[in-house]
Amino acid sequence: MKNLILPLLLIVGCLGFSQTKSVEEIEIIKEIEEAKVESVDVVVTVDNVEELESTFTLDDIKEMFDLGEGNQSVSFKLICNGDVMSNGKKSNMSYKVEGTSDDEEAFVKRVEKIRNAAIKYYKNKE
Repeated sequence: MKNLILPLLLIVGCLGFSQTKSVEEIEIIKEIEEAKVESVDVVVTVDNVEELESTFTLDDIKEMFDLGEGNQSVSFKLICNGDVMSNGKKSNMSYKVEGTSDDEEAFVKRVEKIRNAAIKYYKNKE
């Protein structure tokens, strides 16, 4: 009887303690629940003017500001791919705008300027 009770108590004790969560696991779960967006970075790569005009609008850029709260950094990069050059490499041009979410109106105006400049880039190549 003594040989039966001791292993049974050990098994019950091990099973009971194995179900409790450690303090580290609880802290990790709290950190995951409190995740915040600190930075929003958007990169758009296009090959022609039609792709550029259909890929994003200024309303899409304005929606980007709804993703976060408070003063966060935002950036927008537009990469325009061109034709293959004489050395065999593909040409490209890129524009990048950086700012904060507090400055939404000025950021959208800058994105509009680089969008218009990219459209001119492709139209001049035609």
